[in-house]
Amino acid sequence: MIKKALFLLIAAATLFTSPAVALFSGIIFTLFFSPQFESKSRKTSKYLLQVSVVGLGFGMNLIESIKSSYEGMLFTICSVVLVMATGILLYKWLKIDKTIGYLISSGTAICGGSAIAAIAPVIKANGNQISMAMAVVFTLNAIAMFIFPPIGHLLGLSQQEFGTWAAIAIHDTSSVVGAGKMYGEEALKVATTIKLTRALWVIPLSIVSSFIFKNENGGKKSISIPWFIVLFIFAMIINTYFPINETLSSIIYTFSHKSLSLTLFLIGSTLSISSIKKVGSRPIIMGVILWILISVVSLSVILLF
Repeated sequence: MIKKALFLLIAAATLFTSPAVALFSGIIFTLFFSPQFESKSRKTSKYLLQVSVVGLGFGMNLIESIKSSYEGMLFTICSVVLVMATGILLYKWLKIDKTIGYLISSGTAICGGSAIAAIAPVIKANGNQISMAMAVVFTLNAIAMFIFPPIGHLLGLSQQEFGTWAAIAIHDTSSVVGAGKMYGEEALKVATTIKLTRALWVIPLSIVSSFIFKNENGGKKSISIPWFIVLFIFAMIINTYFPINETLSSIIYTFSHKSLSLTLFLIGSTLSISSIKKVGSRPIIMGVILWILISVVSLSVILLF
């Protein structure tokens, strides 16, 4: 009874924390205590995740994303294709679970936890697979946010150069914003703009993913239309061309962030020690290799051109 009460208390508290903190709170809780409300958590997190993704669309402006510089757009396209292609080769080579490997690749290629949250329902990933992928990506995000600015200063990167590098090489939007802010106002502006364009790639990737995984996780022959992605696009269009009351839009967007944190806590709370041991260290190795690859390649391109 005490464990369940503590679980509910922490779950409520995660509404006021970042997604990363919420995820690790769920994982830590389960490591110290046995899973609570496991079946309900899995079912609730599945639908709450989709609702959260749709709500985030009310915080995105389609025009601002498309208006990113052509250089940044081309850079983004090349980086997404490179990471996804390399990721697929890596999880096959390392013999990692296909779904976990694909989620890590998606998170690294586009926008970290948000991309994983959007892709997971499309490929029917389970809670353990989502938790492992999220944990890898969030850990690397935290490291990048603190080490990128010193590296940028050491190499003498301009505000424009650092902003571009951060947007391409750091996965999660919050970490990109954090690194850009630490480097300077111009770097923050550049990083945020390019990041918006990069985040839009979650839409075509979701569609492609539904074809790649059409015979996986249940063996369905037909393609399941990711309706929550369609609603996500619809939310962006409304926010851009038919803006609703600013206060209401802000409330929806804020609610989505909070519900995403709660979702990640529920997902993390279903990750058992046995499942972690079963997966092993290979997903972490894969995540690190992809992160180093995109960081080094993107930095090299920036310095050369």
